[in-house]
Amino acid sequence: MMAEYLLFATERYALPILGPLASALQAAGHGVSSLFVAGAAGAALPAPVRPVDVRGAVALRPRAVFSAANTVPTFVSGAKVQLFHGFNVEKRSDQRGHFRVRGLFDLYCTQGPLTTAPFAAMARAQGHFAVVETGWPKLDPLFRGDDALADALRARAGGRPVVLFASTFTERLSAAPRLFDAIAAEIARGERFWILTLHPKCAPELFARYRALAGDHAVFVETEQLVSAQRAADVLVADTTSVVSEFAVQRKPVVTFRNRAPKPHMLDFDQAADLRRQLERAFAPTPERVQAIADYADAIHPARDGRASERVLAATEALLAGELGALRRKPLSAIYRGLQIRRELGYWGPGAR
Repeated sequence: MMAEYLLFATERYALPILGPLASALQAAGHGVSSLFVAGAAGAALPAPVRPVDVRGAVALRPRAVFSAANTVPTFVSGAKVQLFHGFNVEKRSDQRGHFRVRGLFDLYCTQGPLTTAPFAAMARAQGHFAVVETGWPKLDPLFRGDDALADALRARAGGRPVVLFASTFTERLSAAPRLFDAIAAEIARGERFWILTLHPKCAPELFARYRALAGDHAVFVETEQLVSAQRAADVLVADTTSVVSEFAVQRKPVVTFRNRAPKPHMLDFDQAADLRRQLERAFAPTPERVQAIADYADAIHPARDGRASERVLAATEALLAGELGALRRKPLSAIYRGLQIRRELGYWGPGAR
């Protein structure tokens, strides 16, 4: 049965998460609309995804709303499904970070055992949401089909090893300003080809500096091209960003600069001058490091079939069919948060059920 579904985002980095899900919905014959606000305003997914404003989202009366943000418009009808905008990289405490439950969602679609277990425990205790481990739609393109952009990036490398650099926007954790000179020196050597990208919230002057490094030995890519960049690269250099986990899911080495919570699979360092040595270690990983990467990948995202989007849809249908059990009433705090969302979106009209 054909139905209408809504995709919700507040930042541009949500588009690669929602894109594979939109494709799965369309392949199943459903209608797909998008409500992109705040930092995602003006962004769009390819047709036939239809952009709508807030009033259009209410009028749509979707069967479900899929959110790649911390919030979701509670006044829009349909099941509210949390997809997450990243992996748990331990930037903040669990209560303030990845495992914060705001009382807005009916279903959490988790990425792997490390996130499933904590959310499942909270679901049993609180009872107002369900949890299903589906994998993460953003990673579907890592494991299925051809990728013309990834192929083009590898071709630009001309047979050289490929390094991807990605950085968080959080100033105290960002490697981008601290590693710039070391990265520029590595690019100038030309021994390896570099793919450069930054979080969309990074300062414009930082974007300008890194874009200026593009040339025969480097290219700058946008957030929407990150998955292709990850497929093309052999090694990642990053900091405390979710990209570290995304890249490790491919069983590829990661070099991290002052990571807030370094793990055995990471090559973590704290002096910019040490970048070259860490790259040499990354391109010749020990058997122990290879095993540590595989173990971590299995813990955060064991699925490698590229079908997380289809599992998200199946989990949503199971929720709507009552197969995941009856949910308790949302906590009172959800009412306050719902009012905050209305204020942020500038909508005080009637909600839809």
